[in-house]
Amino acid sequence: MSGVGGAVGAPGVRCLYLDLDGTLLGRGASLLHDGDGEITIEGVRALQACLRAGVEIVLMSGRRRVQVHEDARLFGQSSFIYEAGACLVLDGEEHWLTGELLPGEQTIFEQIDASGAPALLLERYEGRLEHHEPWHTGREVSHLFRGLVDAFEADELLAQNGHGDLRLVDNGVVQRRSPALAALPHVRCYHLVPGGAAKAAAVALHMRARGYAREQVFAVGDSREDLACAEHVGAFWLVANAVERDPTIREAIAGRENVRVAAAGHGAGVYEAVVSTLIRAEPVG
Repeated sequence: MSGVGGAVGAPGVRCLYLDLDGTLLGRGASLLHDGDGEITIEGVRALQACLRAGVEIVLMSGRRRVQVHEDARLFGQSSFIYEAGACLVLDGEEHWLTGELLPGEQTIFEQIDASGAPALLLERYEGRLEHHEPWHTGREVSHLFRGLVDAFEADELLAQNGHGDLRLVDNGVVQRRSPALAALPHVRCYHLVPGGAAKAAAVALHMRARGYAREQVFAVGDSREDLACAEHVGAFWLVANAVERDPTIREAIAGRENVRVAAAGHGAGVYEAVVSTLIRAEPVG
């Protein structure tokens, strides 16, 4: 593990907040493949470097609880963020960021469905939005879509129709689409979640619980939702494929001194971010 040995014990670095799909994981959501499907162990090296340095790894993902829990367990971690920031699991205890929408007789997913908000979006954006099959089923909180819409415009539509307590989260570019979306230039993943649910909010909650200062933590992601975490962390890294797939994201990072773009994509980009952060003699902020 050349280039990392001297980084062990780098002062100040306590935690990495790390996205999965499109960031740590490559083609086919594989840890051991890059975006082109070539075999790589750079993502594993990034995780190893963090573990050797005593840096906590908190996965933050739009995936369901059971999926993120298993990944966190494989990496030896006890805390993680799932369903696009709807819930932080801190050492096994769930902390919901969903406001008045809480699981009970109905799941939060079922409550959102009963409100009619998902049907409203699918009707208004017919031909531009569809369920993100097959991953849209079995969820506890978020309704999962794919397509190409303006998430801020969708939020206005929701508010105008009595759903101001919900928002549509843009969670980055995906590859899968149905023939109905074939004409779109690219396809993005969206989560319909309670308004308070956000990866950034979950990161801030975890930091408070652990007592981490901003300069002690950093984050790596590939989407605008991930980018919102830059407000709380010392350094935020976008993997290269985030900019390649969405060049307009450079507009969103303009003027943000703590945001960096890795030269590499996916797991190699995460490794670059980890090593660059750990070898700094000064805090990452």
